[in-house]
Amino acid sequence: MQYIYNSKIYFLMLLFRKKTILWTICTAFSAFSLGQSAGKVLDQKVVKSTILGRNVFYTVYLPSDYDNSQRSYPVVYLLHGYGDDNTGWLQFGEVNRYADKAIAEGTIPPMIIIMPNGDSSWFMNSFDGKEKYEDFFVDEFIPTIEKTYRVKAEKRYRAIAGLSMGGFASFLLALKHPDLFAAAAPLSAAIYDNESIAVMEDKAYEVEFAPMYGHGLKGKERLTPHWYNNSILNLVENKTVSEISKVRYWVDCGDKDELSVDNCQLHIAFMRKGVPHEFRIRDGVHSWTYWRSGITDALHFIGQSFHQR
Repeated sequence: MQYIYNSKIYFLMLLFRKKTILWTICTAFSAFSLGQSAGKVLDQKVVKSTILGRNVFYTVYLPSDYDNSQRSYPVVYLLHGYGDDNTGWLQFGEVNRYADKAIAEGTIPPMIIIMPNGDSSWFMNSFDGKEKYEDFFVDEFIPTIEKTYRVKAEKRYRAIAGLSMGGFASFLLALKHPDLFAAAAPLSAAIYDNESIAVMEDKAYEVEFAPMYGHGLKGKERLTPHWYNNSILNLVENKTVSEISKVRYWVDCGDKDELSVDNCQLHIAFMRKGVPHEFRIRDGVHSWTYWRSGITDALHFIGQSFHQR
């Protein structure tokens, strides 16, 4: 059998073999790296609440090195929207994937993300005392989390964020408890001015707001003391600049979102009072596509609050 040596063919074969080996090594290394950088998700954990008289489910994201270290981590409480639950940010927001990527790239520091189920409570206390979610969150939930996980249990390492109803609650809890949080990042926050709540259709009001503020109320009857005590715009108006400025705020809402009007009013109120904050109006609507595109920037802002100066 006769072999014909062709240097060009041999060179191409050798180059192909080297590229194949290199590609295989790089692929294996990338898969290994991705596997190593993946955080851990604990789904459907439970707090047995004495205040609420029921179990409250929550979901946890732990950074990839949590099980291999002894150190403690800053924490972000990430709140869901109306009609959703503690799995929303994980299932639809893919927050674990975005957090993994941001931590790996150094965009955010390693952090624990806690996602509680707030049902349709607006994460607040109701007018009749039947729902005391704010009390539960402050007096039971945060202490339970800090006993269960290696969390840095200090204001400067604790933040709150959320979308829509959870965005409202991020404002509410940060404004009413500024000594608890270093930063708040509401996305598409469901905040309403007095006029908006007064002219709201009865059906919409009764379904979404009456359990919290009072049933059967019409027009300006809805502007009760409980409304004023929990209205974001009214809280901002009646608090001092020094009180509000204890928390760093990141406000983000889509330009085609009907909630952008009241978010802009909040921005103006902050501006008039001289409250430092970051305000973003981006192209988008009230959707998971928008929130997925904004969560990394929100976490980056929060992460900057955790840094030592």
